[in-house]
Amino acid sequence: MPESSSTHEFKAEIRQLLDILVHSLYTNREIFLRELTSNASDALEKVRFETGRGTEVADSDIPLEIRISTDKEAKTLTIADTGVGMTKDEIMQNIGSIAHSGSAEFLRQAQQDGKALDNLIGRFGVGFYSVYMVADKVHLTTKSYLPGQPAMAWDSDGRGSYDLAEVEDRPRGATITVYLKEDMAAEFTDSERIKAIIKRHSNFVSFPIFVDGERVNTVPALWREPKFNIKPEQYEEFYKFLTLDTEGPLRTLHVSVDAPVQFQALLFTPAHSHDLLFMNKDEWGPDLYVRRVLIERQAKELLPQYLSFISGVVDTEDLPLNISRETLQDNILLRKIATTLAKHVLTDLKKMAADAPEDYEKFWREHGKTFKLGYGDYANRDAVAELVRFNASSCDDANGLVSLEEYVGRMPVSQKDVYYCFVQSRAAAELNPHLEIFREKGVEVLYLYEPVDEFLMDALGSFKDKKLTAAEHADIEALKSLESKVEETKKPEPLEDGERQELDKLLADIKSILGDKIQEARLSSRLRQSPACLVNPDGQMTSSMDKIMRVISKDASVPTKVMELNPDHPLVRNLVKIHAQNPEDPFVRQAVEQLYESSLLLEGYLTDPHALVGRIQDLLTKAGEWRLQAEAAKK
Repeated sequence: MPESSSTHEFKAEIRQLLDILVHSLYTNREIFLRELTSNASDALEKVRFETGRGTEVADSDIPLEIRISTDKEAKTLTIADTGVGMTKDEIMQNIGSIAHSGSAEFLRQAQQDGKALDNLIGRFGVGFYSVYMVADKVHLTTKSYLPGQPAMAWDSDGRGSYDLAEVEDRPRGATITVYLKEDMAAEFTDSERIKAIIKRHSNFVSFPIFVDGERVNTVPALWREPKFNIKPEQYEEFYKFLTLDTEGPLRTLHVSVDAPVQFQALLFTPAHSHDLLFMNKDEWGPDLYVRRVLIERQAKELLPQYLSFISGVVDTEDLPLNISRETLQDNILLRKIATTLAKHVLTDLKKMAADAPEDYEKFWREHGKTFKLGYGDYANRDAVAELVRFNASSCDDANGLVSLEEYVGRMPVSQKDVYYCFVQSRAAAELNPHLEIFREKGVEVLYLYEPVDEFLMDALGSFKDKKLTAAEHADIEALKSLESKVEETKKPEPLEDGERQELDKLLADIKSILGDKIQEARLSSRLRQSPACLVNPDGQMTSSMDKIMRVISKDASVPTKVMELNPDHPLVRNLVKIHAQNPEDPFVRQAVEQLYESSLLLEGYLTDPHALVGRIQDLLTKAGEWRLQAEAAKK
C-alpha cells in the first residue's frame, strides 16, 4: 500500500459476521460470486440511472459491463465492473459499517440456522463479506462516477481490519481481486466452473457478463419484456432452457403485478408430469429472483403444493436485499406474492378449460392427481371445485371426464344432491350394489378412483348449493320417488304375511349367526340385482374413508356394519323357504356366511378369501349333485 494508506478496524459486528462466514458449516460457497456479480450489476444500474437523468458522469463513453477473469498461476479471481464506483467515505460506510449492511439481523438468523446461509446472504445484503469463505485476501480498487474523485484501494484479509489508500487514476467502476485460499484455487480459477455459476445464479442480469473474454449471459430475462413483444417460440425456447424439457409447455402464463406486491412472473404448465412415481415430490416451485438475480431455486413458498407441477420464475423489486427488519416481514411479502400467483394460475386454468377443453383434458390426465391436493386450499375452494374432473356413470367409458358444473347442469329439478361413489375401477362400479338404485332411476354418479378424492369431496362439501353426497349415504326414499329410467324387470309376487314373518325370523337368525360381525340385519330398499350388501350405520363415514383411516391408524380389523338383504332376490326367497322348513339346516349358515363374505369382498374388507373360496367350491359341488339328481328324476 502507498505511504498515504491508513488502517481501520472493522466494527465488532463485522468481525463476528466474518467469523461465521469463514468457519460456518456453509457448503454452497459459490454464492460469493453471485453476490459480487449482483453488487456489480447494482453499480451499473445506478450509472444508467444517473446518465438517464442528465447527471455528469465520469468516463461516460465506456460500456456498461461486468468482466470476470481467472489466473491459475496467481490463484486469483477478478471481478470488474464499470459502475458507479465508490468514494473514500462510501467505502468506509458500505464495507465497514453495520448500518448499511443489515448485518445484525443476519447474525441473529445465521446463529439460529446455519444451513440457511445461502438464502440469508442474498436477502440481507451481506454478500460482499461472503467472499471471505474462499479468499485469503481481497484487493479492491475503485473510482467514483463523480468527476474529480480520486481512485481508491481497499485491502483486507478479513481478520479484523482493512487498509485504505489513494492510488493511481483508473477508469470509473470497481475491480475486486480475490486471492483464493489454497483449497479453493483449483475450483474458482476454472473458467468453465465460473461460467456455470454465472449461468445458474446471474444468467438474467441485464448487463453483459464476460468470463475470460466470453459472453456468458446470453438468454434474456423474458419475463421483464412486454408480452406483446414476445413470440410463442421465444416462450418455448425459454421454457426448454429453464427446465431442460425436450417438449414445449402446454400452457404459458406471463403476469406483471403492481399490487399488493410488485412482481413479474413467467410460469409454465408442462405437457407431461415430471413427478414419476412421486420420485421428485420435493423438487418443485418457481425460482425466486430479485432484480434478475437468483435468490432461491424452487421456492416452495411461492405456490401451494397442489400447483407444484408449475415451473417458471418470479422476480420482484419489493423483496429488499439490504434489510435489517424481522424475517417475518419478509415472509409476509412472499405470502402476498404466493396468494396472488395462485389466483392467477387458477384463473388461467379456468380459461384453458373454457377455451381449450382438449388441452385441459390433457392437463387433467397429467396433473389431475396433484391438483386434487387443493382440497385444503379453502381460500380458493370455489375455483378448485370448478376445475376438478371425474369419471362418471354418464361417460361411455373410464376415460370420460365430467365437471361438477356439467353434473349440476343436467340434474333433474327434483334431485337435490350430487352423488359420488368410491370404486376400484369402472368394472367394479358396475357390480357395486349401492349403485343399483341409481342405475334404475337414471341418476348420474361420479366415480372416485383415488383416495385423495374422498378428502376432496369431504372438503368441498357442496357445489352451487348442491350437497356432495356419497351414494351409500343417499336418501333412499328420495331416490325411490324419482321416475324409473329403465324398464323394470318382473318382480316376484309380494311376500304374504306368513312369508314376511319367516323373513323377519331369518333376519334375526342372520344376526345370531354372524354375531358381532354385523350391527344388525335388515331389509334393503337400495338393492335391485344383488342379494345383499353391507352399509355403514347411519351418520358414519363412507366405507372408503373408513378404510383410509384404518390404514393410517394401522387398524387391520373389519368394521361392524349393517347387513341389508334384497327381499325380492331369488336367493333370499329360497333361503326364507329353507329356513322356514328347518332353521337349523346347515345350508342356512353356509349361505349367510357366504353372503356376508361376498359383501365384504365387494367392500374391499375381505383380507382372507380362503373360507369364501372353500365355501364356493363346496356349494358348486353340491349344486352339481343336485342338478344331476334333477336330471335323473326327469328320466
